[in-house]
Amino acid sequence: MDFFTHFVVPFAILTILKVKDFTVKDRLSGGFGGISVDFDFILFAIGFLSPELFIFTHRGITHSFIFGLVTAIVFIYMISRPSVYGLINYIIKRDISVEFNWKSVLLAYFGVLTHLFLDFLTTGGIPLLYPFSLTRFSANLYYYTDLVTTIIALGVLIILYLRLNPKYKKIALTGFLIMLISFGGIRAYEKMDAINSQTLSDGYTQITAYPTQDMFTWTMVESDDGGRYRVFTYNTLKKVSSNLREVNNLTITNGSYESGQEAIKYANTLPEVEKFRWTSPYTSINATKTGSLWNVTYTDFIGTHYGASEVSVLVP
Repeated sequence: MDFFTHFVVPFAILTILKVKDFTVKDRLSGGFGGISVDFDFILFAIGFLSPELFIFTHRGITHSFIFGLVTAIVFIYMISRPSVYGLINYIIKRDISVEFNWKSVLLAYFGVLTHLFLDFLTTGGIPLLYPFSLTRFSANLYYYTDLVTTIIALGVLIILYLRLNPKYKKIALTGFLIMLISFGGIRAYEKMDAINSQTLSDGYTQITAYPTQDMFTWTMVESDDGGRYRVFTYNTLKKVSSNLREVNNLTITNGSYESGQEAIKYANTLPEVEKFRWTSPYTSINATKTGSLWNVTYTDFIGTHYGASEVSVLVP
């Protein structure tokens, strides 16, 4: 999900709950927690300088239950410093000051949890259980970012910024949550419809659907037990399939199969390959012998995440 939605959702929930002791500062704490984990771009240099630490990337280490809490604590501490919120207040002409205490930290962590849930709904997934597991979890209901949701969330933020009657702001926040839940429900229904509309054949035994920006258009992946995939686009409104192609999980050329397998085994240990495979739900591998080296290319053939869709390495 986008930066604006991650702030609006916890802020909206804490506004609508009508808890007597909740103040604007409390709602801000939740909103700040919602955006805190996306400041992981600050950690990008670590992953860049030490490729084996690829967890230090966007939607990486901060997008887990444990390190999300750590991020919330650090973020609330930083933004509660007078020099920080004073500068922000001066720039935006609004008081966004919060206090650093257990209440604000817990509300910020609530914002983190809403962030993790929203990102869980999108393609690419997040490592919720890190450091116990590197597995990325995803419901694959939304594309990486949803343009319509982003625009509406920005509109809600503008309404919150304006000096309007609080009831209008509450209406905007409530409407946004209703829209978000409705969109999620529609996407869940359309995903099941896309899967149920297909008939497996030609040895394919499993089928999965991945979202696109259009909630009625899905990338379908059929697979068998032999390393073959059939990939196509399906529109649930028109009931039409397009862009059909077949992909082999593994292709080895200009060398022996055994030698190619050894080259791939070595390539799989390289940090850049580990990171690529970590962010890709499917990868096809093409190993080509060139002189004394193997050119091993990994391709994300459905492209459901940010970043490159292909990576190549040379190995002996």
